[in-house]
Amino acid sequence: MSELSVQLPDGSTRTLPAGTTGAGLAASIGRRLAKDALAVQVNGQLTDLSSPLPDGAAVAVVTPDSDLGREVLRHSTAHVLAQAVTRLWPGAHYAIGPAIENGFYYDFELPGDAHFTDDDLAVIEAAMRAIIAEDQPFARSEYSIDEGLELFKDQPYKVEIIRGVATGTAAEEDLDEVASGSVVSAYANAGGFVDLCRGPHVPSTGRLGHFTLTRVAGAYWRGDEHRPQLQRIYGTAWESDAALAAHLHMLAEAEKRDHRRLATELDLLSFPSELGGGLAVWHPRGGIIRKEMEDYSRARHLTGGYEFVVTPHLTNKRLYETSGHLSFYKDGMYPPMELDNGTYYMKPMNCPMHCLIFKSRARSYRELPLRLFELGTVYRYERAGTLHGLMRIRGFTQDDSHIYCTEDQLQEEIAFLLEFVMSVLRAFGFTDFTANLSTKDPNKYVGSDEIWEKSTDALRLALEKFGLPYQIKKGDAAFYGPKIDIDVRDAIGRTWQLSTIQCDFNHPERFELEYVGADNQRHRPIMLHRALFGSIERFFGVLLEHYAGNLPTWLAPEQVRVLGVRDDHDEYARAVVAELRAAGVRSVHEEASEPLGARIRRAKLEKVPYIVVVGGEDVTARTVGVNARGTNDPDRAVALGDFVAAVVDEIAAHGAPEDE
Repeated sequence: MSELSVQLPDGSTRTLPAGTTGAGLAASIGRRLAKDALAVQVNGQLTDLSSPLPDGAAVAVVTPDSDLGREVLRHSTAHVLAQAVTRLWPGAHYAIGPAIENGFYYDFELPGDAHFTDDDLAVIEAAMRAIIAEDQPFARSEYSIDEGLELFKDQPYKVEIIRGVATGTAAEEDLDEVASGSVVSAYANAGGFVDLCRGPHVPSTGRLGHFTLTRVAGAYWRGDEHRPQLQRIYGTAWESDAALAAHLHMLAEAEKRDHRRLATELDLLSFPSELGGGLAVWHPRGGIIRKEMEDYSRARHLTGGYEFVVTPHLTNKRLYETSGHLSFYKDGMYPPMELDNGTYYMKPMNCPMHCLIFKSRARSYRELPLRLFELGTVYRYERAGTLHGLMRIRGFTQDDSHIYCTEDQLQEEIAFLLEFVMSVLRAFGFTDFTANLSTKDPNKYVGSDEIWEKSTDALRLALEKFGLPYQIKKGDAAFYGPKIDIDVRDAIGRTWQLSTIQCDFNHPERFELEYVGADNQRHRPIMLHRALFGSIERFFGVLLEHYAGNLPTWLAPEQVRVLGVRDDHDEYARAVVAELRAAGVRSVHEEASEPLGARIRRAKLEKVPYIVVVGGEDVTARTVGVNARGTNDPDRAVALGDFVAAVVDEIAAHGAPEDE
C-alpha cells in the first residue's frame, strides 16, 4: 500500500504517503500547525508525533492550547523534573510522575534519607531549564517484561510497577506504563536518563519552558501509610507565560481562600487530633451556617415532593452482601464489628437502606415516582495521605435522594431532577454550570441495551432542554447505569464536581424491588441516585472558598454587629440588637471597652456583613450608621426600622451587601 487515508476532526479526509507520521500530517496541513503540534490523537488514543499513522484512522493534531496538549506538556515536564533530580542527587529513586489537573508531580526517594527543602526548588528549576535549553529529544523504546526489569533494576519503584503489569496486579495509574499486552515502554533523554512511560511526550525538551515548581510535600508510596514515605515535588506547566501567570495568580487567590485556613480564622470548625484524621467538629459559628444550609435543603425538598426518611449509622453485613458493596466496595468501608448477633458495618452509603424502605410494603404505580430524601451521615475509609480538610473526609453527611419511577416516567423525572438541582445551586450563588454524561462501558454493564439507550437519551435530552454545556464520557459509566455529573465554576474560575444524577438498574434487581402496574402485573422500578451538594461538608468547603469567607447575609453566622461609639451609647446599641433579633436577624453587641476603630477592624476581619455604629445623635433620632461589607462609605443616620426591614428583605432574597 503506497498511500493511507485519515479522517480529520472536521469530517474531511486526507490522503498521505504510507508511513506518514503525526508530524507529517501536521506539516501537510500547514506550517503553523506543524510548529505548534505536540502529539496526535489516533482513534481517541494519544500518540507521539513520530509514530506512523494507520490507514483509515480518525486523527486529530494536539496543540499546546488544548486540554490534551496541556496534559502532554505537563507529563513531559514531569519527566524533565525527574531527570534534573537524578542529575543533582545521583542514586535517587524516582517513582511516578503523572500530569494532574493544572499541573504535575513526581515522587522521589533520595539517597541517605535526604529530604528536599523549599530552597531546593530553585536549584531544581535551574537544572530543568538547562535540560530544556539542550533541546533533548524524547526517544521512545519498547521492551519485554524481562528487559524492562533489567533496564530499571536500580529503580525499585519502577520494578514494582513492571512486576505488577506482568502479574496483572498493577494499580490503575500504573497502566500508563504499559505499551500493550506484556510490553512496557520507556523514553530516553540525553545523558543516559530513561523513564518508564506509555507516553506520549513532546518531540523534544525544547518545546517546554512555561513552568514553575510550586511546593514540596511528603507522600506515602501508593498512598499507604505502611509503605515508604517519598518526597513529592509539585509543579505547574502551561502553553505560554501569560497562561502560567494567570494560573499562578489563581493559586495565590486559592491560598487566601483555603477553607481550612478560613475555618480556623473564622472559628467555624476544627479537626482535633484526638478524633483521628478526617473527622471534624463544628463550632457554634460553623454550626449555624450548616443549620441554614440543611434547613434550606429540607424546605426545598419538602416543596419538591420528596418523602423524608431516616436510616441508622450501622447495619448487619447481610445488607451489603445483598447490595453487592462487600464485593466491590469493601476497601472503602471501615472494618467490621463482631457483635453478639452478627457482623456489622458502619454505613458507607444510604442507598441500600432506602431500597429496604421501598420494599417494606407492596407498592403501586400510583405511588411513583417515589422520592426518598435523607440527610444521612456515612463513613468511608480514606487513606491518611489522601485526606484534605472538608474536601476529603472520613465521616460526612450526604443530601441523599433516591427516586423510584417507571420507565415511562424516566424522561420527565430526570428533567425535573436537573431543574431542581440547578435551582438549589443557584440559591447558593453558583450560576456557571457544565456537565459530563457518562455512557455505557460495552464490556461491563447490567440491564438491557434498550434501557441503557433510553436512560442515556433521557439524561442527554434533559441537559439539552436546559441548555447545559456537556461532554460525553464514552464508556465511563458505572456498570449499573449512565449518569450526569454537574460541575460549577467558582469565583476564581475553578471547577468543582458537585451534583450527580445516576441511573441504577442493579439495586432494583438485587433487592427484588417491585411495584404493581396499571396492568395489575409486577414490574421493576428504575432507581435514580441524586446527590445535590454531594456532601454537606464538602459543599461547605466549596462555599467558603467561593466566597472567600464573605458568605451571603442569609448564611453568615453573625449578620450584624452593633457598636456604640462610647460606653454611654451601649444601652441604645443593645436596644438595636434586640429589635434586630426580634426580626430574626443574627446580631451581636460588642461593648465600647476598646477604641471604635479596633472594634470595626475586628468585625471586618470576621467578615460580618453589616457593622452598625451608633452615637449620640443616633440615640436621640433612633437611627444607625451602617457599614456594609465591601464598601468604605458608611451610610449615616439611617432610620432603624428601615435598616431592619432592608436586612430582613436581603436575607429572604439570599442576598449579600456586595449585591447592592
